[in-house]
Amino acid sequence: MIPVLDWSRFAADPDGFSADLGAACRDTGFFLLDGHGIAPALVAEVFAQADRFFALPAARKEPLSILTGGANRGWTPPGSENLDDTSTSVDRKEAFNIGLDLAPDDPRVLRGEPFRAPNRWPEDLPGFAEAARAYYDACLALGVDLHRAFARDLGLPEDHFVGSFSAPLATLRLLSYPPGSGAPGEIGAGAHTDYGSITLLMTDGEAGLQVRPRGGDWTEVPHVPGAFVVNIADCLMRWTNDIYVSTPHRVLPPRNRRRSLAFFLDPDPDAVIAALPGTGAAKYPPVTGADYLRSRLDATYTKGDM
Repeated sequence: MIPVLDWSRFAADPDGFSADLGAACRDTGFFLLDGHGIAPALVAEVFAQADRFFALPAARKEPLSILTGGANRGWTPPGSENLDDTSTSVDRKEAFNIGLDLAPDDPRVLRGEPFRAPNRWPEDLPGFAEAARAYYDACLALGVDLHRAFARDLGLPEDHFVGSFSAPLATLRLLSYPPGSGAPGEIGAGAHTDYGSITLLMTDGEAGLQVRPRGGDWTEVPHVPGAFVVNIADCLMRWTNDIYVSTPHRVLPPRNRRRSLAFFLDPDPDAVIAALPGTGAAKYPPVTGADYLRSRLDATYTKGDM
């Protein structure tokens, strides 16, 4: 149901790869991506650094709380998000968010542009920032390149989407889900769709991620070691006017602690998300990348300001 695609095939057979990619995007909106070229050693190092951070006592993490720092950067405490707007159950996960790495004197920071701020790095964790930056940059390059295949599948010039990701509102989230307690209504991450264009998810193999395709029931996403779980998110669905589908997904309380690295590729803040020509009457009004992200984040957090 969820296909495995080999990214290395795109160089030799771009049309064939793009057609298979497009079929997955029209069906479930999910696929597994192998052959992506991101070094396993880098992935392992980021997981190890995330473990070190999440093992810190809450008092050490609290100064980095996303609820007080703004700009969608920093630590998300357990119970501070509610991704499912049809439920009152809060998510049990905790997270650490990393965005485009900007200096305090960057003109975009000084102008107060939306979501533009320096990252908030934990102190006394040697190598944490360096590993996170390297992984962020690798995922960003891969995510932008994947949009060349999307464009080819859609009959557009290969670089059609590239200009919308020159300095994107992309976020790397280090995620930790505690084992389930068995309490009624408990959820790791509530049912939701992602906000940006695509998501690149690397997991530790612990089960829990489920998707609900159009007209279908909740289905477990298989694990392929070293492969990304990739899903279409809302902005790409809106660009394609529902040709591609942004599919609801959730994380059930795991049996054991579950860890993942989620790279959310949101467009540039001023990128206009509007239906592509030739896709029929627009199903959604145009919106900028920053405005759409803000609207979704405002609906997600259960307390505090972003």
